[in-house]
Amino acid sequence: MALQYKKIVVKIGSNVITQANGLPDNQRIEHLVNQLAAIKQKGIEVILVSSGAVASGRSLIKVSEKQDAVATRQLLAAIGQVKLINTYAGYFDKHQIQCAQVLVTKEDFRDRVHYLNMKNCMQIMLQNDVIPVVNENDVVSVTELMFTDNDELAGLIASMMNADALFILSNVNGIYDGDPKLETSKVIEKVTGALTDLSNFVSTGKSQFGRGGMITKSTIAQKTAKLGINVHITNGKTDSILTDLLANKVVHTHFIADKIKSGQKKWIAHAETAATGIVQLNNGAKLVLTSGKATSLLPVGIIAIKADFLKGDIIKILDEDEKLVGLGIAKYGSDKAKERIGQKNQKPLVHYDYFYAI
Repeated sequence: MALQYKKIVVKIGSNVITQANGLPDNQRIEHLVNQLAAIKQKGIEVILVSSGAVASGRSLIKVSEKQDAVATRQLLAAIGQVKLINTYAGYFDKHQIQCAQVLVTKEDFRDRVHYLNMKNCMQIMLQNDVIPVVNENDVVSVTELMFTDNDELAGLIASMMNADALFILSNVNGIYDGDPKLETSKVIEKVTGALTDLSNFVSTGKSQFGRGGMITKSTIAQKTAKLGINVHITNGKTDSILTDLLANKVVHTHFIADKIKSGQKKWIAHAETAATGIVQLNNGAKLVLTSGKATSLLPVGIIAIKADFLKGDIIKILDEDEKLVGLGIAKYGSDKAKERIGQKNQKPLVHYDYFYAI
């Protein structure tokens, strides 16, 4: 049975649209654009997250190997991003479809106002039949400010835009139960329910031109599915992959969506890097909070405030062993929270609607 989706995010990895010599594979890009156009013509909203700026830059300029690696990447990305978006625009133009460039950094997701501005910007594009082409702004993103890779970015965009599904196009058919190079290995076709450690199955090798390996992909896929978004990991180098995937005619890995979470929770889920405060719970409070029932974080279960915070800040919630239990939005500051540690009959520090269990 064909997949019934109204809004999808498609993430194209650099390894899918880069040739073995490190230059862009324009034939593959055009083939993917033709499929995206066909999907859009069926009335499905499409958001594209595409890597490949550095490869595009490499096709335009020769850089001395003596140059600093970060500076080289910034140079190639800056030049290449112009070429990449022009390549997409040219191919979409053949279908009378407009596309628009959206360059983002991790900072854009930390602030709720900024986050909503970005969401509204992409919403107006979709309402006007424009396909957003999203990429990390590699020109200003360096080291600790970078996303793990564009898989992480695609997961953020999918949850921000309330997509029905995220398609991650890689250079293998999905996640295998062994080394993909061995004939005995098979694709794990469905992943459901609680977070599973797939690292035993997944080969740790990264793609030749990308930053993220399969372990990253599977972690992000599980996190995204937990937020109510179906994730499909498949081989972007296979012809007609997107239309065949929608028709449910291709072997791949499908992370099945959990119950849909609210917009607030979707933002909180991806906001670990934005957390300022840290609160530690006793094991009783941890059990109650993670039971799946609608319960709020009360001061009676708090044993320590490990880092200060203000009302409205995102805080990390740790257990007695200092492991992360979840994230939440503080209803009041750490000064009041410290006064109320261990006390009964106090207002919740984090209301259930603003708590996300890891």
